Amino acid sequence: MDIRELRYFVALAEELHFGRAAERLGITQPPLSRAVAGLERRLGVRLLERTSRKVTLTEAGTVLLSEARAILGAVAAAERRTRQAARPGPRLVLAVKSGTGGESLAKLLDAYAAEPGAATVELLLCEAHQHQEALRSGEADVALLHLPFDSTDGLDTEPLYTEGQVAVLPASHPLAGRSRLRLAEVTALPELPPARWPDPGGGYPQGPGAEVRNLTQLFQLIALSRTTVTLPESAATDLRRDLVAVPVLDAPPVTTVIAWPPHSRHRAVADLIRVAVGP
Repeated sequence: MDIRELRYFVALAEELHFGRAAERLGITQPPLSRAVAGLERRLGVRLLERTSRKVTLTEAGTVLLSEARAILGAVAAAERRTRQAARPGPRLVLAVKSGTGGESLAKLLDAYAAEPGAATVELLLCEAHQHQEALRSGEADVALLHLPFDSTDGLDTEPLYTEGQVAVLPASHPLAGRSRLRLAEVTALPELPPARWPDPGGGYPQGPGAEVRNLTQLFQLIALSRTTVTLPESAATDLRRDLVAVPVLDAPPVTTVIAWPPHSRHRAVADLIRVAVGP
């Protein structure tokens, strides 16, 4: 196996569509098909099931996808750290979803900065799912992810804290004055269909709600009475004045975890994780 073949396979395994995968890679479909077929021949297994209507991963393909992501992430991280070695002082990149973390993130950064020999932390602010991909691709050393919304497949994690969820509504909405809500009340509002976030491949689930990618866009649409959303409590702090956050009693709790690639040997990452997890 070579790196090019693994990149081709990962793109196809994630897109499950030859045309989209080829477009993502900036190539035509024939070399993509040849590369994946050659990979299957050398491994002696089928990685994909192909029909005229769809492409699906076999069990062997699922295993290779996990392994290939780790390998490509390690290669990208090695390239980036090699370039960084030419710059003075240790550095690490922390990926977070824009608008999340708030006070907890500030406390973590302050506590880590007080450590002897602390590295310079570069924040990578991401839109939906980009922080996961930045971690897997090696663009980031460590990330803050949120369960159950983000996938941690192939990553090592430590839980940091768990919190409830709130519904974010226009301040003028009849439910905005309630002290608490049930999830069914929020999802059943015909005038405010729930916002739709992209999946890891960039596509959106079917539904009437607005398509959103970040909190700034989302809050603007809620203020215009186009959609609503349930979010972790910490993501709804310091809301604009035309929005209201109402606790949702039966929404599943959200756990924030610190995540890193299992192959990481970066001392600064280990120190940041230690500070984040605490005694």
